[in-house]
Amino acid sequence: MVSRYQPRTKTIMHFSANACLLPVCQLHLAAVTTAEGLGSCRTRIHAVQERIAKAHGSQCGFCTPGMVMSMYALLRTRPQPTLDDIIEALGGNLCRCTGYRPIIDGFRTFCRASDCCQANSMEGCSANGQSANDKNGAPELFCKDDFRPLDPTQELIFPPELILIAESQRPITQTFQGEQTTWVSPVSLEELVQLKGRYPEAPLVLGNTNVGPSMKFKGSRHPVIICPTRVSELYDITHTPQGVWVGAGCTLSAVKALLEKLVLELPLDQVETFSALVQQLGHLGGWQIRNVASLGGNIVSAYPNSDLNPVLCAGRCVLRIISQGGEREIPMNENFFTGFGKTLLNPEDVVLSVFIPVSEKGEFVRAFRQAPRKENALATVTAGMRVRFRPGTCMVEDLSIFYGGVGPCTVATTKTCQHIIGRPWNEETLNDAYTALLQEISLPPSAPGGKVEFRRALTLSFLFKFNLHVLQKLREMGIILEDVQGEMVSAIQGLPEQLQPCVQEFQEVPQDQPSLDPVGRPLMHRSAINQATGEAVYCDDMAKVQGELFMVIVTSTRARANIIKIDDSEALKLPGVVDVITTRDIPGKKFLSFPGMEEEVLAVSEVTCVGQMVCAVVADTKEHAKQGAAVVKVDYEDIPGPVFTIEEAIEKHSFFEPQRMIERGNVTEAFEKTDQVFEGEIHLGGQEHFYMETQSMIVVPSGEEKELKVYLSSQHPTYAQESIAETLGIPSNRVSCHVKRVGGAFGGKVTKTAMMASITAVAAWKTGRAVRCVLERGDDMLITGARHPVLGKYKVGFMNDGKIIAADLQYYSNAGHTADESILVIEKILLHMDNVYNIPNLRGWGMACKTNLPSNTAFRGFGVPQTLLVVENMVNDVAIKLGRTAEEIREKNMYKGQSLTHYKMEFDPQNLHRCWDECLEKATYHSRRAAITKFNEGSRYKKKGLAIIPIKYGIAFTEGFLNQAAALVHIYKDGSVLLSHGGTEMGQGLHTKMQQVASRELRIPASLIHISETSTNTVPNTCPSAASFGTDANGMAVKEACQKLRRRLEPIIKENPKGTWSSWIMKAFLQKISLSATGFYRGHDLYMNWEKQEGQPYAYFVYGVCCSEVEVDCLTGDYRTLRTDIVVDMGKSINPSIDIGQIEGAFTQGLGLFTMEELKFSPSGVLHTRGPSQYKIPALCDMPLQLNVHLLAGSGNAHAIYSSKGIGEPVLFLGSSVFFAIKDAVVASRQEAGLSGPFRLDSPATPDRTCLACATRFAQMVPASDPESSQPWAIHV
Repeated sequence: MVSRYQPRTKTIMHFSANACLLPVCQLHLAAVTTAEGLGSCRTRIHAVQERIAKAHGSQCGFCTPGMVMSMYALLRTRPQPTLDDIIEALGGNLCRCTGYRPIIDGFRTFCRASDCCQANSMEGCSANGQSANDKNGAPELFCKDDFRPLDPTQELIFPPELILIAESQRPITQTFQGEQTTWVSPVSLEELVQLKGRYPEAPLVLGNTNVGPSMKFKGSRHPVIICPTRVSELYDITHTPQGVWVGAGCTLSAVKALLEKLVLELPLDQVETFSALVQQLGHLGGWQIRNVASLGGNIVSAYPNSDLNPVLCAGRCVLRIISQGGEREIPMNENFFTGFGKTLLNPEDVVLSVFIPVSEKGEFVRAFRQAPRKENALATVTAGMRVRFRPGTCMVEDLSIFYGGVGPCTVATTKTCQHIIGRPWNEETLNDAYTALLQEISLPPSAPGGKVEFRRALTLSFLFKFNLHVLQKLREMGIILEDVQGEMVSAIQGLPEQLQPCVQEFQEVPQDQPSLDPVGRPLMHRSAINQATGEAVYCDDMAKVQGELFMVIVTSTRARANIIKIDDSEALKLPGVVDVITTRDIPGKKFLSFPGMEEEVLAVSEVTCVGQMVCAVVADTKEHAKQGAAVVKVDYEDIPGPVFTIEEAIEKHSFFEPQRMIERGNVTEAFEKTDQVFEGEIHLGGQEHFYMETQSMIVVPSGEEKELKVYLSSQHPTYAQESIAETLGIPSNRVSCHVKRVGGAFGGKVTKTAMMASITAVAAWKTGRAVRCVLERGDDMLITGARHPVLGKYKVGFMNDGKIIAADLQYYSNAGHTADESILVIEKILLHMDNVYNIPNLRGWGMACKTNLPSNTAFRGFGVPQTLLVVENMVNDVAIKLGRTAEEIREKNMYKGQSLTHYKMEFDPQNLHRCWDECLEKATYHSRRAAITKFNEGSRYKKKGLAIIPIKYGIAFTEGFLNQAAALVHIYKDGSVLLSHGGTEMGQGLHTKMQQVASRELRIPASLIHISETSTNTVPNTCPSAASFGTDANGMAVKEACQKLRRRLEPIIKENPKGTWSSWIMKAFLQKISLSATGFYRGHDLYMNWEKQEGQPYAYFVYGVCCSEVEVDCLTGDYRTLRTDIVVDMGKSINPSIDIGQIEGAFTQGLGLFTMEELKFSPSGVLHTRGPSQYKIPALCDMPLQLNVHLLAGSGNAHAIYSSKGIGEPVLFLGSSVFFAIKDAVVASRQEAGLSGPFRLDSPATPDRTCLACATRFAQMVPASDPESSQPWAIHV
């Protein structure tokens, strides 16, 4: 949080900001508060920190300090915020672990009573984690009565000395000189104009939201930067009868507040443009961006998809410009924007202010936008439209329509406007306008951003929406008599936004369970408080070692080429650069081995994808290493014929071996006996892990006997240890790997982490100094791979009653340039292809395609989300073919009674049916289905959809040796316990659960038990924390170790049963009883015999069912998840708060996979989506308005510790319920367009795919692009 004193008003302003975008040079006379300064475990934690922690809103914790500071900044300005205030304040924050629900539940306890859901006649209260039945005594996840009150009088004061300086000292020009840039901060307008005249190419930086990212991610360099934040004239506001002049330096938050005030104060007919701008400002960036970004900067950045510029142009706004030649005014019209990032302004010009006129009577202004995510996302298409009518008529006197996102700059549709001006506003006129608009705006397939048909359809849809708005206004004014038809009104109604109370239902512990026993209780994550205060230490938080170097990796820029030469001469000349590491520097093995993979650590002689690691630069600082990496020259000789897409791989038979096949029954014969046969296919795109903490590692040579200490963020420290040892040619006992905690992983911190740790170790080995490597987000996304894209093809035979008799499925995954874990993923795809359905004749084929893309790897679910989407889509198609509901087909084909899978593993699906029935009941499925049908009949352009999806998910590693685990428990003489085990803490609460296990077995308070880290020198030969098996395996190991110790203590306890724990321990020590014990769990002997096509690959199954309802805007493809109900059988939960958090987080990640997250590659294999501005994960605005989670009561599991079940992965696929609900809504839209039968909707169901599938009249007006006419911007990999 940044705080500034305002001498003009004698007030202090507090606002949140992105630390990575806020230049230190800009903070003169500002007070900066961080999470560490807000509260501390060593002193006192703040109420904000306490509530997010105790409400279970912190899992991996990497995002938690940001959440805390956004909320704290809000409370400093609004001590009793509304729920809408909280949602806006957190709109710019991202979390990859939770489903946001617990964060909101914790923070909404700050809301005033009138904003509480109970005060608004809603059942239950999510403010204290209650379910609707809490008044009947159901358990709660947390109790708000335990929270300390917020006392605004006790907040940190603004430093008085800063006020004194601001009041008494005359401002002087500030100049900061760096290695490559000079930063100048003038104090007067005259000085600013002179500086700009002297340095016309120097950018003006106020919010740094444009120049900052350009320098950080694109390598832009500016010899001089001018920062005019202290030039008061840039912040002047002048009101006139004609409108308002707004200083160009005003932040977007300030502009929004000003316009909101004017909307309330001025007559309605004068605020049309103001209201349209307020609407756009509400979605432009996040709160943190709007708090610093300036109005003038937003305009002159001239982004082609600007939110504001189309509205400012349509609203006849004017810029006041100043330069050494004097002042002048320039209208924002069709001539102002001249190209990408270009305007009519001269390099020496400074925008002083912006004039926003009031609207006239009979004038209407509207703004529109569509973006990949509802909030905090760059728009796909925006529009500003203004029409003025002759007084008392519907004759168009003037019209302005401007679009963003359909050209290199903001585009004026002058020809379309000319078709309308002078004519009456009616259907005939608008139909002509649609045709003219389609001809005027044309985009080639190669247009940056792609989605050209969708973008063109949006221009028509926005004009249609504007038409309906105008008709409504004309009707209100009595100029026309006809009402807008009821079924059309939905087109201009917004999607629902109000969050509803949520239910979290779980089993209460038995009444006779000792109060000391924490198992089964919703305990807070053991590190949550530290994470909320910023005291939790992640890899890159570790203090620098003396002489430490930083390493930056140089990656291939070619998809397939021979390396001719690596020229590092220019890099070695740069200041601070110490060395360049190539494959020649590796003393041991130059490749790493993993089951199914063998990959070069650094490219030896050939590169096979863009992003392959070629060499690395080590320097004294990160900046110097980046500069060195930028000038390393690699000469290539291209090899023809790279393969990028699955279709290309199939055509060229480019597959990794082995290919897999499994069959039950006789599929070929069965097809001849079915009533109907249908063939279809679906493509599922990849998914970036997007863990909050990027790949991070530090390697520290000890200086003797070739020892290395490695600190890293990894799910599998033992594999990193073995890889480093092999790469250096030393024994594993010289390498100790340490993992304190991981800021998110999801499968992405195993193979590539070990490889990068090996490169870092080579650098440390060669230089003899500690080396740190922390990837930038863009490099992380480029190098590390993602979830496998999959093309699924199916042929299904079924009877007219809905019974599926035969299915033949083919799965093609895009593995990338090396095998990595792709064969294992393909195997799991085939093992789960039955899902919950007993299809008597079932055949599956699995092929991992070898392409010239970065190798894809493990991701939460490990192929299961891909295979089940194909299966469920097949079931959906059967339902559509038969004219039946999908849930009817699902029920008819479910396993019933004692059953065998297609690989001959026996199981009982009883709990599957219990989950199904309970979800139908709790979701009131059938009554809502009827209500949705009625809604859709009365709404043409908004459609609702409903879907209920089941899952059967196998737990544990199919490779039996990976199911083992070990633990080490020390009891010290004071009675405190140090626990070590082989699992890593990545936010899933593993350490917390292990603490609970030890507490139960030792029968001591959990507060006596400490877990420091996971390290290979305490617990050796560990297996990866993955496959939802971490608690099962490590829990049993911890249990055994603790039971050993308890047995040793039993004689002492019997001798003195009234003694204390510490007295028993001291007595044991004096009697020379060992107070240290290891525990080992052998694990299940699981296997899969692919030759015999049978096995026992899983220990047990987790069952779950999810019902989701959505509302879709058919004109834009936008949607909102109205409600989601999840029922999961996870046995007896060890910690309901952690398990429900895992369920919600997995569901949200699945929602992202199936509805919004897209990886885009260029036709030459370059990843376009390399950061949060291009790649969108779910944000707070994407969570279901109501998210209810029910843990199935009365369930157990004899195959895991305390009858629990693994839960990290299974629920992710249930996010597909939103995909199928969207598809259900699309079916309703297509029916009105006269289309019926199965149709293809690939995943993710992004707005563009959804909109085009809805087949509205406007989507059908857009001709399909000719793929032969030009190369597309992105390819379908």
